[in-house]
Amino acid sequence: MRGLKQSLDSILQNRLTRHLLFWIGLATIFISLASVNTGTIKANVANYLALLPVQMAAAYLLNYYQIPNQLFKKKYLQFFVGLVLSIYVFTALGRLFIIYIAEPFFREDFIQESFTEIVMDAPYLFAVYFPSVYIYALVMILIRAFQNRQKEKHTIEVLQKEKAFNELRFLKAQIQPHFLFNTLNNLYGLTLTKSDLAPEVVLKLSEILDFILYQSNEPRIEIEKELELLNAYIELESLRHGDKLGVTFHHEIDDIKMTIAPLLLLPLVENAFKHGISPTNNKSGIVLDLRVKSGKLQFTSKNQKGKNLPSGPIKSSNSGIGITNLKRQLALNYPKKYDFRVLDNEEKFEVQLQLELL
Repeated sequence: MRGLKQSLDSILQNRLTRHLLFWIGLATIFISLASVNTGTIKANVANYLALLPVQMAAAYLLNYYQIPNQLFKKKYLQFFVGLVLSIYVFTALGRLFIIYIAEPFFREDFIQESFTEIVMDAPYLFAVYFPSVYIYALVMILIRAFQNRQKEKHTIEVLQKEKAFNELRFLKAQIQPHFLFNTLNNLYGLTLTKSDLAPEVVLKLSEILDFILYQSNEPRIEIEKELELLNAYIELESLRHGDKLGVTFHHEIDDIKMTIAPLLLLPLVENAFKHGISPTNNKSGIVLDLRVKSGKLQFTSKNQKGKNLPSGPIKSSNSGIGITNLKRQLALNYPKKYDFRVLDNEEKFEVQLQLELL
């Protein structure tokens, strides 16, 4: 079945083949309908073959010259005059061909009109022969209009996909310096205190950057890999904060091979640590919950309000880039398939994300 479809597509890609099928198909339809009404096939076939050269000339002149080169270029006077003249010429030729070529094949006793009588009877030519001569031209106009509309629609879709793809690449590129800035800020604090944890933090950071730089380039990754990234980040933060940090991360996933757009959840976890860690000796509480069931993801992040002061001279003017970035990625990757909410009060900050993965 697939091979047959490919063969048909290959045939239809040939322009000459498409035009031959157009004329043969319409001829079959019109001759069959006319034969049913009149009861004779011979006369209809003769009339069709006699009119065919005139119909083809009228159709191609109108569709490939008059409309694109005159009407579309706003040469309205040329188009109108040319159309009127061509209608007159082609309808007169059509009647001449019918009377002098077709009718002798199926009529015996009849009087042929003279050339002058034929060409001077303009009202009859327009009323009787215009529909017969220009029916194919009108059908071709409709087909070409539909084809052009489909091409425009396809072009727009391709441009939109390219725009979305480029925007997603830019958003992912933003995550890297944003994440790196925050982690270097933390590492700076450790170096000031000459902490023995600094080398281990650097090692863990290299593992996370390896994922961000090299393993998240696909449009979708297995949710198992996203989970590994989150665990690695939590371990990184746990190294830095030690006993001051209380983190609960519960995850329940019915299919770890299900795919998700990469780096969607990291900004939420990072945001919880960034704004939920208190600089005092009070133990900070962060609760993360990830559930995936039947293709639907639910993620909740809760943290106590803390005032996360910078550890040194490194400062950021893009503190909200993570959440802003995430909202745009959701809109591009999962249009109308997500619900994102932020609950903010004096004591607690909570983020809720619901997502249809399928």
